[in-house]
Amino acid sequence: MARTDDDSWDLTSGVGATATAVAAGRALATKDPRQLVNDPFADPLVRAVGIDFFIKLIDGELDTSAFGELAPERMQSMIDGMGLRAKFFDDYFVSVTGTGIRQAVILASGLDARAYRLPWPSGTVVFEIDQPDVIEFKTGVFDGLGSQPTAQRHTVGIDLREDWPAALRAAGFDPNVPTAWLAEGLLVYLPPDAQDQLFDTITSLSAPGSAVATEYVPGIMDFDPAKGTAMTTQARDQGLDIDMGSLVYAGPRSHVMEYLAEKGWNVTGIPTDELVERHGLAARPERDPNDPFGEIVYVSATLG
Repeated sequence: MARTDDDSWDLTSGVGATATAVAAGRALATKDPRQLVNDPFADPLVRAVGIDFFIKLIDGELDTSAFGELAPERMQSMIDGMGLRAKFFDDYFVSVTGTGIRQAVILASGLDARAYRLPWPSGTVVFEIDQPDVIEFKTGVFDGLGSQPTAQRHTVGIDLREDWPAALRAAGFDPNVPTAWLAEGLLVYLPPDAQDQLFDTITSLSAPGSAVATEYVPGIMDFDPAKGTAMTTQARDQGLDIDMGSLVYAGPRSHVMEYLAEKGWNVTGIPTDELVERHGLAARPERDPNDPFGEIVYVSATLG
């Protein structure tokens, strides 16, 4: 089913299930001996959601033979990719809070556990924004584990299509102090105009010295939804109801780095292949030309 302006989902369906997929990737990357990321909460969160496909995946019980002879290489590449992605954004928060920022906002936080696992400086406030049911579910899992956040965690249960800036302020957000923003794995699920509006809003709420991190996915411009649907056929055959062809918004949209620069941000972009080389990982296998995420540039920026 194609996306609509008022569609809905949870952590087992639609866009919400992609948050569970990313958490499963972090769980696998955490088990990997190279430990690019250490997320002890990813595994229990995935199990709590209860999607059988992802539980089998993190337990090493998924039948990958249907994915072709390159399945082992592609699986390792996926684990590496999730580890690199998590590490990039972990390092971003560690770096910017090292400059004195003590206010962070995680947009569409999903199953993000950074408020519980990063070494936040004393006095840091982390705001997590997502749909109320997602926030409630995740908080319940953390409570069940007896876990305590390592920062002052403020949750904001609201859909980003609603007046989230007002809800954020009501939760204690201060637009007059520098903020570290994170929009991880979000932009491709937004219509092009909503992407622009998101960065316009972030800019309007950011004091000088603020920072933002996100991704630029150039493949989304030419993404063919029909080919995206075909790409996820094998996973659907094994019970995973995720159709990438219907979840992302394809077509022309603003170039993330150029748009931020026009808004006054000082922008840096690092392609995935550069991160792979930087961390001494094996070169990625030949990319599926139908995969819009085959090329990702990780973006960080500061507001002068």
